[in-house]
Amino acid sequence: MQVTGIHHIAIICSDYARSKHFYSELLGFAVIRETYREARDSYKLDLRVNEFTQLELFSFPQPPARSSQPEACGLRHLCFGVMDLAGVVAGLEAQGLTVEPIRLDDLTGKRYTFFHDPDGLPLELYEV
Repeated sequence: MQVTGIHHIAIICSDYARSKHFYSELLGFAVIRETYREARDSYKLDLRVNEFTQLELFSFPQPPARSSQPEACGLRHLCFGVMDLAGVVAGLEAQGLTVEPIRLDDLTGKRYTFFHDPDGLPLELYEV
């Protein structure tokens, strides 16, 4: 198998409008397309992270809860690489988001931090 990268990451939202605003307006990911699927009573929103990667936001009626604690089994967190960590953090905080203090990765010497999406999904920012 020859993988060229991650094409998309799918997230099921508890409040579609709130998550759409968070990812497209606050984080600035461009909307590629938005589709309402009547048979499922579900929206699907495709967002561009960069030229290679997309986020898919889904709404489903009454999705089951899932643990999102960083040490729970399964997806630990979603990480976005950024060039200017302090600048991105300042921008998010200016929009009213709570971001943890910037830390230093002991293994790589790189700086990183965490914040959460509207459903509590841990999101990491990693300075590249």
